[in-house]
Parts: sequence; C-alpha cells; structure tokens
Amino acid sequence: MELQARVAIVTGAGRGIGRATALELARMGAEIVVAELDRANAERTATEVRGCSRRALAVPTDVMSRQDLAALVEQTSAEFGRIDILVNNAGIYRAATTLEVTEEHWDAVMNINAKAVFFATQAVLPTMIAQKRGVIVSLASMAGKIGSRANLPYNASKAAVISMTKSLAVAHAADGIRVNCVCPGFVETDMWTAVASEQSALLNQSPEEFTRRQARRIPLGRMERPEDVANVIGFLVSPRSDYMTGQALSVDGGLVMDG
Repeated sequence: MELQARVAIVTGAGRGIGRATALELARMGAEIVVAELDRANAERTATEVRGCSRRALAVPTDVMSRQDLAALVEQTSAEFGRIDILVNNAGIYRAATTLEVTEEHWDAVMNINAKAVFFATQAVLPTMIAQKRGVIVSLASMAGKIGSRANLPYNASKAAVISMTKSLAVAHAADGIRVNCVCPGFVETDMWTAVASEQSALLNQSPEEFTRRQARRIPLGRMERPEDVANVIGFLVSPRSDYMTGQALSVDGGLVMDG
C-alpha cells in the first residue's frame, strides 16, 4: 500500500487510461477523485474504486472550465483535506492533413490537450505548495517526440505537455513537488478507435488493416493496454520514483527509443 492515505485526482478517469490509472492507484492505497465530464462514466469508475476498499469522489469536470477546476480542488480539499497527486489524463484526438487543419481544429486540440493540463496543474499547486509535497503526472504521447503527416495539432499539443513538464519540474522542485509525464504509443482505447478510423480514411484502408499495420511496427509485438500505462504512472507517483522529476517516459513497446 505505497499510496496509503494519499489523495489522487485523475482527470478523464471515466474510461481508458484514466480509468485504469484510477484503479491502479486505488489498489496502491490512494483515495481517488474521479474528475470526468461524463457523469455516468465518472460514477462507474468511482464505484469500481470503492470496490477496491478505497474512498472515491466523482466530480463532473470540464477541464476547459477554470470554474470547474476551482470547484474540483475545493471539493477534493473539503472531502479529503489534502491533494497529493494529480494525473492530467483528459485529452482528445483529431486527424487532418496540414492543409485541412482549421483554426477550430487547432484550438480544440491545443486547448484540451495542453492548455487544460497547465490550468489543472495551476489549480492544485497552491495546495501542494502549502503541503510542501505533491506529484503531478501528465499524459503526453510518443506523438510529442516524433513528426507526423496528419496529426500536426495533436503532436504539437503533446510536445507542449513535455515542455510544460520540464518547466514545472524546475519551477517547483524546491516546493517538494515532482512533475513528470508519460508518452504512450498505440493504446487500445476508445481514442485508438478514433485514430484508426480517421487515419485509415486518409490512407484508404480499413480501420482493422490500419491497426494491424501499426501493431506490426511495435518491437514488443503487441498493442498497448491501458494498464501498461497505468502501471508506470503508479511507479511515478510512488516513493520509488522520489528522485525523478522533469522526465518524459516512453511507454510504447519500443516505438520511440530515446537516445
């Protein structure tokens, strides 16, 4: 129970990587705040957390709303009296070739994937600074480390998360706060369904064929599961990683091998 008595907020925890992370942190002993726009999914994850014998609070949250983020922090503090961990997981994916990217497309992707990460972090920082301790882990992507023909706004948003991680880590190390991010690859989630659908349409392939071709690129030989990412996040928020900050860890089956 490495996270016994710790309180963790996980955004976008209603499904996919967010849900897997909430359950992993609960199994490690943490009390979980499910910050999720979809009320039904939020309550489902909270119920599953309670099934792990941990306390859970479902807070319907639009991460694009500063008011919602402030309310999230207020409700968490009122219920648990502390905030030890923030996992910035909420995000979206949209594909388009360079000439097809509209201003609306750019703003939607950058606002949710990057801007919301910063302001969710900003919202919890006063509590963590007062505590002189805290851990923040954000979901970047292998897309933040490579180029792409048809994902430019998405790639740019994830590169922004990696850059923010480094700046936040430097700015708040003296406050006892560690900040890292993880960079998943091809994860079998609802988002991957959107990726396969949109990318296959651009390539004149079926979504199934697109997925098969991408899976063949993975050195470890299989698609990624949400739990693969959640396990690494569990490590990053645990005492085992106390000497790590400002890192962007690839969790992608070997797709991107950093030098």
